[in-house]
Amino acid sequence: MLSALANIIAVLLSLWTPGETTAIYASGPWRGNEACVTERLPENSDKPVVTEAPSVSAKSAAVLTDDGHVWLEVKSGERQQPIASITKLMTALVFLDKNPGWEKTYTISRADLVDGGKVNLFVGDTVTIKDLFNSSLVASDNGATLALARSTGLSDDEFIVAMNIKAKALGLMQSSFADPIGLNNDNLSNAKDVARLAKAALDQPDIAAAVGKPSYEFITVKGRTKKLESTDWLLETDSVSGMQAVGGKTGYTDSAGYCFVGRFRDVSGRSVIVVVLDSGGKNERFQQARSLASWAFNYCQW
Repeated sequence: MLSALANIIAVLLSLWTPGETTAIYASGPWRGNEACVTERLPENSDKPVVTEAPSVSAKSAAVLTDDGHVWLEVKSGERQQPIASITKLMTALVFLDKNPGWEKTYTISRADLVDGGKVNLFVGDTVTIKDLFNSSLVASDNGATLALARSTGLSDDEFIVAMNIKAKALGLMQSSFADPIGLNNDNLSNAKDVARLAKAALDQPDIAAAVGKPSYEFITVKGRTKKLESTDWLLETDSVSGMQAVGGKTGYTDSAGYCFVGRFRDVSGRSVIVVVLDSGGKNERFQQARSLASWAFNYCQW
């Protein structure tokens, strides 16, 4: 018991930098009615014609400009709920702090196998850390994600402590984590915190590159070929009016519903983070996120 406590304290100390303060997210107020207009009224009026955000059935949603300063739309943004595999973005951030080396290898054991989701790696498969990382983020592989966390040398409990420390450092005050995968319903957040998490994660080149891959193929040390397909269907289908989905993360459990967070970019280089939590179905989450992004690019200024 004392040894486990000592290990957790060691993790806390290793992640703390003297003089470092908790990041307070300075994203501004909701500006939908102010920033999103179609045209102005006749010359004797300075009132804009407001174009409201499209209605979505998701229980909560948010659109954040990619500079992190302006909320263009928020629906029930403080509503806390399980976030399922969106959790893997936080896992990836913590992993990057403790990366043992991309070319090091890890052998899958029975302890790494997790019920739920598609299984791509099996007991005895030896793969590089880079392949574990991509398996986690491209295919949302639960076993690969658990193995990725364990590859850092931290125990499961220590890694979860590190996730919660990272959340507070990013200013995610309404978020908490109980596992690195997302199957635990105590992995809680809300639409605004998920947008902030996604921005922090997608600003990391390694994470952005992984979630931007429609598929990923690799060969295990023993020569087995693995080809994984992304759970983000927008990567292959979305190219509407000059707008492109450039990467995101899906999530689903019975408690979380169908969730998605992703970055969209237009031809001028502007980008937004769009969050849809607890939507009506697997396809609806993508349709609703795309609809919100299209509205932001067509009608909003920031």
